[in-house]
Amino acid sequence: MDLQDQLKNLFPDHKPSEVKEKTSSSDKVWIQDNPIICKYEKRKGKPITILEGYTGATSDFKKLAKELKTKLSVGGSFKDDKIIIQGDYRDKIMELLKDKGFKVKRVGG
Repeated sequence: MDLQDQLKNLFPDHKPSEVKEKTSSSDKVWIQDNPIICKYEKRKGKPITILEGYTGATSDFKKLAKELKTKLSVGGSFKDDKIIIQGDYRDKIMELLKDKGFKVKRVGG
């Protein structure tokens, strides 16, 4: 007897509701025609990846930044219409953005 059967025995009148799937925040991000620029820099001796050139809403760019940081499991920030990701993740970021439908241009090596 599994947990579902035990719960049915305890609460025979209960009817389980269907769980709605959450829509991904990435589905609502505006896709632009111009490419997003993906740069590599070193600040204070540590590598960072910078994404800039997004012409959509700031809230969409923040959602994109959060999603990238979550998928890559890294830290980063959003400042002055730029996404700053800690570490050199240009290849992975470019692949993720291309899968979403963005055009990406690699700058700086």
